[in-house]
Amino acid sequence: MLDLMALKTEVLITVISLVLIIGLNSLTKRAIRRFGKTSSINMNSRKIIFYLSNLFFYGLAIIVITLIWGVNLQEFSVFISSVLAILGIGFVAQWSILSNLTASVILFFSHPLRLGDRVRVLDKDFDWTGEVEDISGFYLFMRTDDGRKITIPTNLVIQKGIEILKKEEALTIETDEPESK
Repeated sequence: MLDLMALKTEVLITVISLVLIIGLNSLTKRAIRRFGKTSSINMNSRKIIFYLSNLFFYGLAIIVITLIWGVNLQEFSVFISSVLAILGIGFVAQWSILSNLTASVILFFSHPLRLGDRVRVLDKDFDWTGEVEDISGFYLFMRTDDGRKITIPTNLVIQKGIEILKKEEALTIETDEPESK
């Protein structure tokens, strides 16, 4: 009888935890959707953030459920640290992929760069000035003033830095250039 009562308690706590996690996940998605619309972020960028949010909440659900059902905390922490070590080694091997994805998240949440902005990428070797057409999970797509369509990895945008030009500055730069005869 005692085992049946413990089982019922574990099932009840599991159900409550899953409802809470699913509720938090849906609230997070709603907040991301609202922030994305007010900040003029395209749907592709929002999909990346939705994916990362789902990954976080599913991982949290797995951890909570395993702890509720009596997995030894010490054994569980050894298992999680082993998994994280393997993932760490894998990510170091693919560092550019991870850094591009992280840079996209940073551009999405905390950078004033938006689609349609005129920008100049601050690089001594290249003069990239143009309009931002799209920001994906790994790349910034830009059409330069001379009509070229270039793709810049997002980690380079974060590393090099960009200057967001106002409409007046963009027009001044174009008119200040000497005309070739």
